[in-house]
Amino acid sequence: MRIGIIGCGLIGQKRAASAHGHDIVGVNDIDGARAQSLADGYGATVYPQWADLLAAELDAVVVCTTHQSLSEIALAAVEAGRHVLVEKPAGRNAAEVQAVMAAASAAERVVQVGFNHRFHPGLIKAKELVDGGQIGPLMSVRGRYGHGGRLGMEKEWRCQPDISGGGELVDQAPHLIDLSRWFLGNLALDYGHAPTLFWDMPADDNCFLALKSPTGQMAWLHASWTEWKNIFCFEIFGRDGKLQIDGLGGSYGTERLTLYKMLPEMGPPETTVWEYPFPDTSWEREFIDFAAAVSGKADPVGGSISDSYEALKIVDSIYGRKET
Repeated sequence: MRIGIIGCGLIGQKRAASAHGHDIVGVNDIDGARAQSLADGYGATVYPQWADLLAAELDAVVVCTTHQSLSEIALAAVEAGRHVLVEKPAGRNAAEVQAVMAAASAAERVVQVGFNHRFHPGLIKAKELVDGGQIGPLMSVRGRYGHGGRLGMEKEWRCQPDISGGGELVDQAPHLIDLSRWFLGNLALDYGHAPTLFWDMPADDNCFLALKSPTGQMAWLHASWTEWKNIFCFEIFGRDGKLQIDGLGGSYGTERLTLYKMLPEMGPPETTVWEYPFPDTSWEREFIDFAAAVSGKADPVGGSISDSYEALKIVDSIYGRKET
């Protein structure tokens, strides 16, 4: 595919590096020097305006901007006939994402959302074990995800609701919501609270969610910007056992999957551990999945624009925004 990248910061750079076998032909960023730096690495053209990039000869666009521009650019890209990989949460609220979802359906364009956690090896293996019946029918999941922030964080764009759409609830929590829906299916908000407990800012720094499936399965989730030691822990409880994924590599620690298999006599479970100490390959796996979806060669594993819409409906409910 011929790829355009809009937003050339850290995530845009990761997306470009993950697009093995495809041509990065054009880039755009509000920081011209940053755009030029990325373009130089791929022999790409810098477009001062993202609308000009969308008019170029492209197959797909990767959108890696701050939240207030995600849906606007994704919508314009779809209307220009491009397939889209847009960073999560794909918009500041469900209404913004709904417009992209409707346009993608009308234009028959693929729009995937950057829920790259689905492509971490521990979670891939966990999904394989769940689908293979290794822990029996699922009952619940429990997820914790967070970091402690950094000096001056309260002044960053993620903490300005007019730009980001909220705080931690719209930053890291969508990954937990998406993973919960990936394993349990459709979920609705049962309880949610998004307080500001530490940082002096107009956005939430913690969020607590209880989600329920139509059959009563539960997800209990906590995302935090006051987690002084970075953490990722996702547990999946079945009637015959439990799966626990810890770490995402880097500052979150070595990724590890543990299977606790219930014995007929119960008591201490049979325990199997897989460790994944190698570099994070989720970005590459996600782009392969996106390319396969565009080509029609495989059903996508990655999160769709409708998955983002469902996650943001939950976010909107906690923030007290009117449901679309």
